[in-house]
Amino acid sequence: MADDIAVMVVPVWDEEEITALYKAGGWWKEEYKTEELHNLIQGSFAFAVATSTITGKAVGMGRVIADGVSDGYIQDLVVLPQYRKSGIGRQIVAALVNRCLQSGITWIALIAEPDTEKFYRPLGFHPMEGHIPLIFRGKL
Repeated sequence: MADDIAVMVVPVWDEEEITALYKAGGWWKEEYKTEELHNLIQGSFAFAVATSTITGKAVGMGRVIADGVSDGYIQDLVVLPQYRKSGIGRQIVAALVNRCLQSGITWIALIAEPDTEKFYRPLGFHPMEGHIPLIFRGKL
């Protein structure tokens, strides 16, 4: 299946296809607006899409948010369920990491969902000992 897939870093993509990917990842909230995805893609340092060379449709995606100089964070990595476990996720991560490295960004991190560490370790990612990821949920 991965033979029929092309991964590329793109400046724009069809918003309905990206919405479907966010839904497949379980990250889409009904209050989100599909038309805002253009800004999300444009605001990313790198946005990679895996497409079927047969249909031309997106089957996976991932993005990097970065300062463009030193630090980058991979997020929103998702592959449609029927395409998982075929190496597409690895190809997306490789494209994003390579884009960062080409720009001199060498501190590349991500927050892995539970039980996905085994996917990321062979790709060069390791736990950050002594660090705890935090999210803002309070008030200033």
